[in-house]
Amino acid sequence: MQGGGASNPGVNDLPAPSFQSTQPHSGLPQRRVGDRVRAAALRSSRRDVDAGTTHLASLNPSLLQDLQRFALSHRPGDGLDLLEVLAASLRHNSALLLHLQDDERVLQLQVLPASRQLRCELDTAPWLALGLLTLRVLRVGPLEMGSAFVPLGTAYDLGPMLWHLALHGARGELLPEIGGVATYRVTPGASLDVAEPVGALATAVQRLQGQTTPLREIASWPGFDRDRAERLLNALYLQSALIVTRSHPGALSGI
Repeated sequence: MQGGGASNPGVNDLPAPSFQSTQPHSGLPQRRVGDRVRAAALRSSRRDVDAGTTHLASLNPSLLQDLQRFALSHRPGDGLDLLEVLAASLRHNSALLLHLQDDERVLQLQVLPASRQLRCELDTAPWLALGLLTLRVLRVGPLEMGSAFVPLGTAYDLGPMLWHLALHGARGELLPEIGGVATYRVTPGASLDVAEPVGALATAVQRLQGQTTPLREIASWPGFDRDRAERLLNALYLQSALIVTRSHPGALSGI
């Protein structure tokens, strides 16, 4: 991403194996994933397709292909990581209705990228209430806006969710849009108020504000390794706070 902008990557169609769907969280006592989930699969539409174990329901073709490419990096049955789905929602500016599994509970999440919000029936902010490391996306569908839109529970700022999910979620490698031969710098004037980096993270952000740096060098900074460096770069990218440079001399030796 250049200067905080977004781009649509090239992707290939993937075959669509069968998938077990799920039912949305109703606000009643949370149920275990079991017979009701399997029964719901029998009622799912034939128009829906699958990426791993994540049902992709009636999405536009470009968003569908964007999500399907992530299936290549997951073992069969793993499904998609929430960070990957939220990144695609932002790139395409597409409002989505997600069904998530957190350990043994299933819940709904509405993603509203235009207003940088998400909505769910949780009394606590989702980045605090959910197990980010094990959180999986069971189903992705379009969220119809307009007069028919029915908002879920409470609205939360999308920014902190993206930040915490990038740093503490399942994905520990660069998102495709910022990977490859590149150097990185924090966008001048970028606001990271929602992120509130502290300690080694705050020091790294400050250094990236003043210099263009390859991944290998960031990974060598105090308190960092390659995994943490990649997570920080993902977090900055999703806050529209990262400049990716492909032509900088340091990029050739920085990956």
